[in-house]
Amino acid sequence: MQKNTPPRSTIRLTRRGRIAIVATGAVVVGTAVAVSLLTLGQEEHGRPSTLVIPEGWRASQVYAAVDKALALPPGSTKKSLPKAALKLPNDAEGNPEGYLFPAAYSLQETTTPQKLLAQMVDTANEKYNGAPIAAGAQRNAMNLYQAVTIASIVQAEAATKADMGKVARVVFNRLERGMPLQMDSTINYALGRSTLRTTASDTRIDSPYNSYQRMGLPPTPIDNPGEEAMRAAINPPPGDWLYFVTVRPGDTRFTADYAEHQRNVAEFNAHQKKGAARAAG
Repeated sequence: MQKNTPPRSTIRLTRRGRIAIVATGAVVVGTAVAVSLLTLGQEEHGRPSTLVIPEGWRASQVYAAVDKALALPPGSTKKSLPKAALKLPNDAEGNPEGYLFPAAYSLQETTTPQKLLAQMVDTANEKYNGAPIAAGAQRNAMNLYQAVTIASIVQAEAATKADMGKVARVVFNRLERGMPLQMDSTINYALGRSTLRTTASDTRIDSPYNSYQRMGLPPTPIDNPGEEAMRAAINPPPGDWLYFVTVRPGDTRFTADYAEHQRNVAEFNAHQKKGAARAAG
C-alpha cells in the first residue's frame, strides 16, 4: 500500500514543502520566522483600534494577541471560550482552531474576548458556508471541516501562494494512495512550536497530529487558513505529484517520480551546504 513512500529514515516531507536528507537524526532547513502582534491605528489612550489576525496563525497565537490588544492578563481569552457560545461545526468539538478567520477586526470600548472570538468564527462561517467553498468540498468528497483542515496544512506548508494548489494536490494524492502525509507542520503543531528543525525522534512522538505515524488527516486544523489556502484545498490543480522540495527560495519542485525527487533533494542539500560554507567563511 505504501511502497511509493520513501523510508522515513531517509527522506521526510517537511514544513514549507521542503525535503531534507536525515544524516544525524536532525533536519536543518532554515530558521523559523516569528510573527508579532499586528495592529492598525491607535486610540488616544494607546489602546489599538484594530486587531489584524494574519493568515496561518494558530489559535494560541490569536488568544495571546487578543489578550494583548484588550490589555488583559495572559490566558484570559482562552479561559473565556466556554462563555463565547461559538458557532462551530460539530466535528470541532468546541475547538475553534481553523475558524478564527484571519482578517482585521475593530476594537471598541465594549469589545470582549467572547465578542471578538465570536466575530472571527462568524466571519469564517460566512466565508466557508458559501456556495463555492461548500460545493468544492462536496465535489472532493469531504465535509467543510475536512476542507478547512487541509487548507490549514496548505497554509503551513506552501512556500508561496502560487504553490498552494500543488501542495493541496500532494495532500489529496497521498491520502488517496494510503500514504502518510509526513508533514512537519503537524509535528510542530503537536509540539506547540514553529520551527524548520525536526529531529527523527520528533517524528516518533505519540500524538494524533503525528502525520508520520498516523494515517489520514490530523483531528483538527493546525492553524487558521486564509481564503487562498481554502480555495486551493477545494480546487487543487490536476497532477500526480507525491513529493515536493524547495531547492532554494522561489524554486519549489513537485514530482511523482521518487528518483527525480532524490535528485532535487541532492540539489537542495548542495545548495544548503554551499550557503553554510559561505556563512562560515
